[in-house]
Amino acid sequence: MTRMQTKSVPYTFNREGYYYFSRRVPNDLVEHYSYPRVVQSLHTKQYSIARTRAVMLAAKLDEHWSHMRLAHADLPGKHLLKQKSASFVPSGTAPQVMQSMCLTEAVETYLSLKGAGKPKTFHAAAHRTCGYLVDACGLKHLHEYTRSDALAFRDSLIARGLAGSSITRIFNSVVAVFNFVNSEHALDLKNPFTRVYHDRSAGVSERQPVAVNDIRVVQAKCKELDDEARWLVALVSDSGLRLAEAAGAMVSDLKLDHPVPHIIIEPNSYRGLKTSGSKRIVPLVGASLWAAQRIVETCRDAKGPAFPRYNKTGKTNANSASSALNKWLKPYVGEGCSMHSFRHSMRDRLRAVSCPTEMVDQLGGWSHDSVGQGYGRGYELEQLQQYMKAVVLT
Repeated sequence: MTRMQTKSVPYTFNREGYYYFSRRVPNDLVEHYSYPRVVQSLHTKQYSIARTRAVMLAAKLDEHWSHMRLAHADLPGKHLLKQKSASFVPSGTAPQVMQSMCLTEAVETYLSLKGAGKPKTFHAAAHRTCGYLVDACGLKHLHEYTRSDALAFRDSLIARGLAGSSITRIFNSVVAVFNFVNSEHALDLKNPFTRVYHDRSAGVSERQPVAVNDIRVVQAKCKELDDEARWLVALVSDSGLRLAEAAGAMVSDLKLDHPVPHIIIEPNSYRGLKTSGSKRIVPLVGASLWAAQRIVETCRDAKGPAFPRYNKTGKTNANSASSALNKWLKPYVGEGCSMHSFRHSMRDRLRAVSCPTEMVDQLGGWSHDSVGQGYGRGYELEQLQQYMKAVVLT
């Protein structure tokens, strides 16, 4: 929320904790500016630093504006001055007024701040999106992109044969970069990439759930091979976890000594979560409980990741896990099924035992359909375990 500071820190406003310098250009000089106000980030949240920097910038502006007035004043003997002196405006004395920035610079700004601690895939996706936009519309400053560019960008993505869901992600990335830089540098730019229509369902194949008999076969194979990769498959198969959630779990997240064995799903240094609602506790039953027990029994580092092979670089490589496990899984499951299909199956299995919809959402970390469902603490662990045990395959 923006709040103007009129007494404690003159010529500033505060946005999300950071101070920004803001001063109106005098009426007699406004014709020399493309914007009637000088706005610049002070790059600090501290009151004392903001006050000092604001005072210094205000003083520089006053000096700069004085020179501008003198340069245009009708002074005695002005005709005798050398041209360079008569029009002298000291360089570097006034703060730069940022009106826009180049797309590539905007992406780097976005990644340097929002990308801190994010995996390489986050950075690669932002750069790839930037490349798509440059290919379609050219490299420009943000203010130069128009609605026509946005529509041409959409058409170029469709021409590439990208699915509707991929186009949605790409546009979301462009909008995020544009909005972040616009806010961070207090720019006054309209984002032409918002609300661009495209068919979000185009080219999207419906994921199929894994059949119950196939789940039995896969779980039996996991216990037969009994290795780290199969523990991951088994953990997902009877928990409904997202693959990245499971692959990035810590050994300490597996609570096997509790009366209700469970896994805690929360962000850690190896991986974040898809949404804030993804943070949850899931009872461990069936093949998932077996996998958790094998992990704890064989782990070399009780404080490390549960699956070291997918966390070698300090970040969870869910893409590597997905590629390898989907390839292994293919002979045992139906057409169109993947590791993510276990998640779809879990929803069907819970529905089959008349599990309340709110509980299904809580177990899976799915978003709520109504505001009311988001109130309260949710179901107790013992209640969750009751329904999870009911879906175990025998």
